[in-house]
Amino acid sequence: EEGQGVPQSYKEALKWYRMAANLGDASAQCNLGALYKDGQGVAQSDKEALIWYRRAADQGNTSAQCNLGFMYEKGQGVPQSHEEALKWYRKAAEQDDASAQCNLGFMYEKGRGVPQNYKEALVWYRKAADQGHGGAQCNLGAMHENGNGVPQSYKGAVSFYRKAADQGHARAQFNLALKYAEGQGVPQRFKETALWYRKAADQKHSGAQCNLGFLYQKGYGVNQSDKEAALWYRKAADQGHAGAQFNLGMNYERGLGVAQSYKDAMSWYRKAADQGHANAQLTVGVFFWKGQGATQSNESAVAWFRKAADQEHAAAQNNLGSMYEKGRGVRQSYREALVWYRRAADQGHADAQLNLGKMYENGSGIPKNHEEALVWYQKAADQGHSGAHQRYMETLAYSRKQKASTQESSGPSGKIELERPAAAGTTMPPLGAL
Repeated sequence: EEGQGVPQSYKEALKWYRMAANLGDASAQCNLGALYKDGQGVAQSDKEALIWYRRAADQGNTSAQCNLGFMYEKGQGVPQSHEEALKWYRKAAEQDDASAQCNLGFMYEKGRGVPQNYKEALVWYRKAADQGHGGAQCNLGAMHENGNGVPQSYKGAVSFYRKAADQGHARAQFNLALKYAEGQGVPQRFKETALWYRKAADQKHSGAQCNLGFLYQKGYGVNQSDKEAALWYRKAADQGHAGAQFNLGMNYERGLGVAQSYKDAMSWYRKAADQGHANAQLTVGVFFWKGQGATQSNESAVAWFRKAADQEHAAAQNNLGSMYEKGRGVRQSYREALVWYRRAADQGHADAQLNLGKMYENGSGIPKNHEEALVWYQKAADQGHSGAHQRYMETLAYSRKQKASTQESSGPSGKIELERPAAAGTTMPPLGAL
């Protein structure tokens, strides 16, 4: 199987494993199950893998017990059952199988098949970590970082991440890079950040590839290079990483490290948007609105703005409000415009605060109220929005004049611009566990 002393051949390995397995050898049964699971030397079959894992597991083979637990956890070849997974992980864990101990800890951490119990998770993670299991060490780091079952400690997290990272554990390398980037538990050092991202990226960790691209984009800890940034974004994007797809789209839109192309930009934005990436959904909407990289369509723009707005993306909510106010791609409705402007304004979105102020000033779908308009103009102006400051001063002067003359006027109208993200940014995936 490993080509030691003979030419590597999964088919030959399969033949000899089967002979030994049929004689009742538990290790051979487990190995035969692994070949079926991975489709090496034989057609892939979860069903056959399960049969051989179970035969070995019933003889007490810990690797087979752990593998059988994993198949139950994921529902591979059997109906998913966290309870069955827990049972088999425990059998192997109690025989000091480090992988099973790590997986059992994870079940307790997440409350799968058993009530969530951080302390019990820590017990099993520590047993595995003491045997040098990188996944368990990484998970212990996450427990310390998040303060789950232990006092929160970035230094403690870094200690465990480093132990796993030094063994080549990609997720631990990624997490350690994050700590260097954020200066948590260690001094902020972007060169160290780049070093650990690269180690993880070379193991095809998509989050590390995306973030390494961002470092090249900004020149943090590495020589600035849009070409290198695009290269790493593409590696992650090809693995389906939504943040990298969005960033690569941004590079194509702006011609950074790649030939400028709205069509290619739209293609990558769409891939990210289809995964629910809110910034990408907003941008796809803007591209449809402008007719960049796609046929112009207000209806499609509205659909994508709504997807992002439903995720509480303030800029998308502002844009959706504008589409309702102007009746673009949707039936004109001041009431709907007000709803979306207010949702964005309540999140502190300056343009939405300005637009909401205009609605009150002009009496669009709501009684005119200069005092309320001034409130929203002030909020936007306090964020440095120059247009809102000018509008505030004009409305204040008008309001004073109105009071003096007791005459009403609707006030000046203004143009409402659609908004899109200003720049690409790094995507930091959440910490997880094996």
